[in-house]
Amino acid sequence: ESIMADDSQRNFRSVYYEKVGFRGVEEKKSLEILLKDDRLGKLISLFSLLLCNMIYKMSVKMVQFLPDIEKLCTFSQRFPLPSMYRILVWKVLLGIIPPHHESHALVMKYRKEQYWDIHHALRVIRFINDSTPQVDVFLRIHQLESGKLPRNLAFPLEPEDEVFLAIAKAMEEMVEDPIECYWLVSCFVNQLNSKHKDSLQQLPKILEQYLNIEDNRLLMHLKACAAMSKLPYDLWFKKCFAGCLPESSLQRQVLFFSFCLVWDKVISGSCKILVFVAVEILLTFKMKIIALNTAEKITQFLENIPQDNTDAIVSKAVDLWRTHCGTPAHSV
Repeated sequence: ESIMADDSQRNFRSVYYEKVGFRGVEEKKSLEILLKDDRLGKLISLFSLLLCNMIYKMSVKMVQFLPDIEKLCTFSQRFPLPSMYRILVWKVLLGIIPPHHESHALVMKYRKEQYWDIHHALRVIRFINDSTPQVDVFLRIHQLESGKLPRNLAFPLEPEDEVFLAIAKAMEEMVEDPIECYWLVSCFVNQLNSKHKDSLQQLPKILEQYLNIEDNRLLMHLKACAAMSKLPYDLWFKKCFAGCLPESSLQRQVLFFSFCLVWDKVISGSCKILVFVAVEILLTFKMKIIALNTAEKITQFLENIPQDNTDAIVSKAVDLWRTHCGTPAHSV
């Protein structure tokens, strides 16, 4: 029986739960079935032994084509991930661990050893110490792993380093274990720089296309102010909206939940969701934007938008994404 059954085949309770605002009741059961699926068995176990450098990286690429990965991608595209399974699913989709759950402990053991080996090397060459902030430690480990560690600490950060730190700061608030957090950040950034690299460059143009459909008057105002080329694309697209965290702890919790809904879609294959979040931000603050008459004022406002309705913006953005892109049968 297909796990991804049509809505018409789901029982009446699922429909009722959604009507009253409780989504994901039946989806949680479906995800549990996916995560316990052992059909790949010994095949996936073999990948867990290929953990060294290029061999392991090649195995991760091969895993991406396996049916279980595709099912998890499809699930993540169609439904919000239950919070209790979100980090586990992210780790599988980002290639940090293989789909086969019996291999998870062994793979993470090697991941921890790799982390501490690099951590020790950075201490020896005095790039980090006990007072180094955790996200800076993550950055130096990532730089050393990717062969981009500067000659000394005096070198200024590159734009790509700023992106890494923004995502790391957001992820650090969501994930308690620092080693788990590092691998999620590093692999997420690697995904953005490889799988999504070409797509991310096209997002500003795609944003203009969909904004023209949704509100041509607003688009014309932005063009008249020469603001389209100056919108905060780095914050929206390169940083996946990381770096715009409110001070209130309650607001932060709401924002992290919204972050997760967006990142679910990006990690499972659709960076296009970022466009619709940006479109919905522009639509939500339309009257304020139209009242501003310079690109600088518009950009400054959009870089510091009010955070009290972030969850509503993300919810509407997901609906808009589904309206224009349809309910995916596979990653979009």
